[in-house]
Amino acid sequence: MLAAERKFRIVEYVKIHRVATIAELAQEFNVHEATIRRDLEEIEQKGLAKRTHGGVTIDQWTNNEPSFNERVVQQFDQKDRIGKMAASMVEDGEHIIIDSGTTTLHIAKNLVQRSNITVVTNDMNIATELRDAPGIKVIVTGGDLYPSSYMLNGMFTDHVLGSLHVQKAFIGIPVIHPKYGLMHPEAQLVPTKKGMINAAEKIIVVADDSKIGKVSLHTVAPCTSINTLITGSNVSENVVRQFRDSGMDVIMV
Repeated sequence: MLAAERKFRIVEYVKIHRVATIAELAQEFNVHEATIRRDLEEIEQKGLAKRTHGGVTIDQWTNNEPSFNERVVQQFDQKDRIGKMAASMVEDGEHIIIDSGTTTLHIAKNLVQRSNITVVTNDMNIATELRDAPGIKVIVTGGDLYPSSYMLNGMFTDHVLGSLHVQKAFIGIPVIHPKYGLMHPEAQLVPTKKGMINAAEKIIVVADDSKIGKVSLHTVAPCTSINTLITGSNVSENVVRQFRDSGMDVIMV
């Protein structure tokens, strides 16, 4: 096993087990403890884990979401691949919901040449992206505007979503865990995401692989309510298997 692959697998192992000792990792990966110590030093320097006395741990908690300007440049290429895959799942004639977010924005970018599609969104950036697409009808939910992200949220948003029925909803989320499902650090954003899920026949979650395996305070939905997860390729086989065991189709791009 190459050193780069081993370090990646160490991070994935600790994500699952929360904490691991040097001796445990040396046995798991069949290398000397000195090798594990060097690996952990590099892993810590990259901010992927924190060394402890005799081992390593990962803080899986997401307590807040970075600003839109920060998120829009993070994992850009991966988000673009996710957006293309998600857009390819939209069929002509469908009514869909596109949730607010930087990953979901890439779905809109890949729909502009399509026709006979109705898009419901609570994101002004997505509505702007689609405004000149002649074959797409755009419905903006309304609601309280979050100036930093151009997201709409709140009572008016939830009221509109409660009156709709669509074929597919594309949900963006900062946290998804194979055991705890979709989660979010901000309570006020949970009802809208639940409303989107309730309004759709098929739920497709789009999340780059940095969101996988994290946990947060508020539950949005269990994994069993999600039909498809589109994510990046750097997700461990064990985590993917857990998602699939819940009935979720997992697509890695």
